[in-house]
Formats: sequence, C-alpha cells, structure tokens
Amino acid sequence: MAGTEGVDGGVGATALLVAAARAIETHRPDSLARDVYAEHFVRAAPASAGWPVRIGQVPDGDANPLWGRFARYFGLRTRVLDDFLVRSAGAGIRQVVLLGAGLDTRAFRLDWPAGCTVFEIDREAVLAFKHRVLGGLAAAPTALRVPVPVDLREDWVGALTAAGFERSAPTVWLAEGLLFYLPSAAETELFDTVDRLSAPGSSLAYEVKLDRDLLEYRTSPLYTATAEQIGIDLLSLFIGEPRPDSAGALAGRGWCTCVRTPFDYTREHGRGPLPESNDALAGNRWVFANKPTALG
Repeated sequence: MAGTEGVDGGVGATALLVAAARAIETHRPDSLARDVYAEHFVRAAPASAGWPVRIGQVPDGDANPLWGRFARYFGLRTRVLDDFLVRSAGAGIRQVVLLGAGLDTRAFRLDWPAGCTVFEIDREAVLAFKHRVLGGLAAAPTALRVPVPVDLREDWVGALTAAGFERSAPTVWLAEGLLFYLPSAAETELFDTVDRLSAPGSSLAYEVKLDRDLLEYRTSPLYTATAEQIGIDLLSLFIGEPRPDSAGALAGRGWCTCVRTPFDYTREHGRGPLPESNDALAGNRWVFANKPTALG
C-alpha cells in the first residue's frame, strides 16, 4: 500500500507494535491510557493489518507474552509519560518536543492548555504515514502541532529552529522508545544538544536500558514471542554496546534527575507488569529530569 514506507520494516515497524499495544490498552475495561487513533494505524499498514487491537482477539489473552504482558507495559509507559507531559504543561511549559515521535498522537488526544505547541520530529516517511491516517479520520489536534520531518542523524536542530522552536522558552522534551536504537555516542550527542537548547525551567523524560548484556535475556518470552508472532526481532534492532550514563551527565550539568523502574508505576497504578524470571524488562528505566530556573 502506498504511503507505508516509514513503517514497513526495521525500527519503523516497532511504531506499529506500540500502536497495537496502545489500541489493546484503550479497549481494556481498566485502561491506563486511551488512544482512539492507534488501531487505525495498525489497520492501515499491510504488515500489521492482521494484528489484534483488543485483548479479546488474542486466543490466550493476557497469558500471551506479547499482547498481554508486553502490550500492558506499553500501556503503562503511555500513561506515565502522558502524566509527565500534562504535569509539565500544567507547570507553565508551552513548548513540547517529541524526539522520534513515531505514531505518537499526544498532540491530538491530550488536554493541552491554551498556547501549547507540539513539535513532532521524525523521518518524513513516518510522518507522512501518520498524516495520511489521521487525515482520513479528520482528526483535529488539541494544541498547535508542528511536524518536523527530519532524521535525528541529520541537522534536526536547524529544522526544529526553522519550524519555530524558541530557545529562550522552557521546553518539555520526550524521547519515548528511541534510545535503544541509537549508538552510545549518538545518545550522548543528543542529550548534549537537548541541554544546550533547554532554557531554565525545561523538563525531559526518556527511556533507557541498563542491561550490561542484552543477550542475557535473548530467550525472554517478550523477545521470542515478538519475533515468532509478528516477525520483529527486537534484539537485532537494538544497539548492543554499553550505554552512557545520561542521567548522571545531566545531573552534572545541574539538572535534577529521577530514575525509576516500570515496576514502580505498576505498583502505583495497581496494574501493569511485575518482575519475573528471564525478564527483558529488568533493565528498563524511565528517567525524568528538570532544569532548575536558577542554576548554581
């Protein structure tokens, strides 16, 4: 089908996986987060057209490692990061940058205060697919939405600035499910740049893996089920080199940082994944950082 080039394989296909997980979460009676657009992305791409968008469509339901536990993880992650963005906007930040936005629809489904601008940075083909699907639904954003079609390996700062980004204004940054696919040096450069572009009062959230060796969990049910059921070998897409201590680097530059496990939020919300043996989620961490209004 024309217009699916951005999500038809590789890292792009993982955006469809997350969309399917968000669709399943949306239709749960005890939903943690709702994304009414997610299932439309899944149905619009041939690679995912047959995937479930409701847990009732999965024969073994929540016992399925992919569509049960893993999908619930993405639902929990969506809720936690939704809350972070809404909280940051509620504190007065009006400029939002989604790094590697993928099929994120927060510009459409969150209740943004007046005056908010949401910049979505991703490859042109990914954004084109999203535009086509959302355009067919006549979806209307709830904030000023500014797509920035550029690869993060290119001059994304120049593209973001040309799109209207204001360096003097506090910004809330989000890198959801992005860093796994970047070399360590690229991660370091990314956060160096975010720090340089962030006015005092800015905030940041991102997801990292702290595993020393990703292959330690190569037989984890989450990885094997994802490969067997939908043909996505996540370990082949992840960059396996040692990760930098980005949270420590930000703290060294005056940011206030908080590092938490997904399981912390499972206990807080009363639903979501809990630790298990041979757990591919064991090293996952969600990092939250704030750049104080008065440094030093």
